[in-house]
Amino acid sequence: MDNEHPQWHPDTLAVRAGHERTFEQEHGEPIFTTSSFVYSSAAEAARKFSGEEAGNVYSRFTNPTVHTFERRLAAMEGGERCVATSSGMSAILSMALGLLESGDEIVASRSLFGSTIGLFDKYLAKFGVVIRYVPLSDLSAWEAAVTPKTRLFFAETPSNPLQELVDIRRLADVAHRHDIKLVIDNCFCTPALQKPLSLGADLVIHSATKFLDGQGRAIGGAIVGDHDTLEKLYGVVRTCGPCMSPFNAWIFLKGLETLSLRMKAHCDNALALAHWLEAHPSVERVHYAGLEHHAQHALAVQQQSGFGAVLGVEIKGGRENAWSVVDATRLMSITGNLGDTKTTITHPATTTHGKLSDEQRRIAGISDGLLRISVGIEALEDLKADLARGLDQLGG
Repeated sequence: MDNEHPQWHPDTLAVRAGHERTFEQEHGEPIFTTSSFVYSSAAEAARKFSGEEAGNVYSRFTNPTVHTFERRLAAMEGGERCVATSSGMSAILSMALGLLESGDEIVASRSLFGSTIGLFDKYLAKFGVVIRYVPLSDLSAWEAAVTPKTRLFFAETPSNPLQELVDIRRLADVAHRHDIKLVIDNCFCTPALQKPLSLGADLVIHSATKFLDGQGRAIGGAIVGDHDTLEKLYGVVRTCGPCMSPFNAWIFLKGLETLSLRMKAHCDNALALAHWLEAHPSVERVHYAGLEHHAQHALAVQQQSGFGAVLGVEIKGGRENAWSVVDATRLMSITGNLGDTKTTITHPATTTHGKLSDEQRRIAGISDGLLRISVGIEALEDLKADLARGLDQLGG
């Protein structure tokens, strides 16, 4: 898909892009709850099934509501095309199935989401794909890990949940010197705060479940990039079926309309809460790129327009004290999800990263005292009071 309105501001694209009105001339985007489509003749059906003529065939891979979401997200990311999937993990799987063969290699950040590591190590490896993990920000390590069989670089930036970053532009330079595609998981920043394609990335991955929806209502994923590459990934979705439902696509469309406003509110709350937490005597450390003493604060300012909603908070005293803080909350939701208008809190070592080995967690920096807080848009003073209930009883 070519960007239809490149001159529009991103906030306008989030509200207007991608919707082609039907003959009914509706103002709001419709939900096409149909599994199939009909034709005026056998000849028309044959042309559309063969691809000779554009048009809808079957909602596993051609649905107008899903297509509207794809067009809008592609426009917001500055990509030529988007392919929507049933979840963020299925987006990663579809990307791998479409671009890799047995014997190919991926170089990936060692600070990936636990389920991504599980997908790579347990399933892709079973089919002969080799995974090499490197420190996210160490560009020399990325370069050193390259072999003639390396096909993809895969990174989350900022990372989950420690807010580590990589210089996307420089990593893209390394990748492209070796004819390797750079894939960036942009889940934490979204196109409201960061546009990896403009910095040289080849593909952007999203869990639409998170901030794109923003209210914890639906599961979905997406891949954005150039048309030729996305055609290969579209083939995976068409054949294998990890497709997005029309209803979920409609929910994500509504989420995109308020994405910029929500991300600003998330960022404001998260920065203020980060400053408050790092001053608390029961907190060992706060991981948040918006803090000026963060090792990569300058890089975050350079390649992001905001610092996001997610904090990594190290509690003194390890798991027992971390659990105590979680259990003392009354406002925050104790859940492994993030990206919600409601603040969520979880203990990564025993939830989101719980299936990793002790060594994998150690390498990824997931300590027993670490909490992940996805800061919502509630009143800041209420969030402070909710955390203070547990932190204050620890006594520093």
